[in-house]
Amino acid sequence: MHEFDLVRLRRLMGLSSGRADVAIGLIDGPVEFKHPELASLRNRLVALDAGASCASDCSNACQHGTFIAGMLCASRGSGAPALCPGCTLLVCPIFTGSNDRPGTTVRALSSAIDRTVAAGARVLNISLELARSPDPASEAMLVDSLDAAARGGVLIVAAAGNGSQVGSSVITKHPWVIPVVAFDHRRRPLATSNLGHSIGKNGIGAPGHAITSLAPDGKLATASGTSISAPFVTGTIALLLSLFPKVVPANVRRAIAGSSRRSAIVPPLLDAFAAYRRLGALSE
Repeated sequence: MHEFDLVRLRRLMGLSSGRADVAIGLIDGPVEFKHPELASLRNRLVALDAGASCASDCSNACQHGTFIAGMLCASRGSGAPALCPGCTLLVCPIFTGSNDRPGTTVRALSSAIDRTVAAGARVLNISLELARSPDPASEAMLVDSLDAAARGGVLIVAAAGNGSQVGSSVITKHPWVIPVVAFDHRRRPLATSNLGHSIGKNGIGAPGHAITSLAPDGKLATASGTSISAPFVTGTIALLLSLFPKVVPANVRRAIAGSSRRSAIVPPLLDAFAAYRRLGALSE
């Protein structure tokens, strides 16, 4: 089963390719701005600092950032999901090529959230892991940034993590964050996905097995995990914001996540077209 059909995204993508005034904050690695399948973005691919464009296409950071950017905003027909190529992408890299995994510090993440919100992001995509457990001061700083984004109505989508653990992080336990668990083509969560009570209550599942997107060298790459699942939810939110420009952000979150009365540690699988219908009803 194609990942679009798994979560009924194809019908939603047929209604919109996104709007330029819907800005996605990509908190990730740098992006290969010169990639031909990102060329159609033009002035809608925005660097929030000097390191937003790849310095080396062989770095893990560049590969990860370009892959996620392709999932969200590559040209349709590129081989990448290309969920919302009409939206604006605000690139805020917070890890470098020296990392073996897409990790960062709590303070760097807090700063990136503040910067992307200030730049006008409507939804944030956080596909990374914290490099170490935060100290109380750093954790309080991150919670303050998440709280500020929530007050501003900026929706936050975060990968649940790939540690095969049951529990929550400072990110995934925040009540405004939508944690995303990776599912396979048989509608089952990947064994590597983190689960937990806050993830089950506030989160959603999305395709995360053998997904194809852009590589910095101009070719395609395949990857799996919750980092790869998160953009499916982010892209769905961006399309909904494009189709319902006056919608209350809390209603978008409600339409995506459905009922908050859950007790399981595994969230339900995304149904993008059902979210569209629910949001239409809420907007009447």
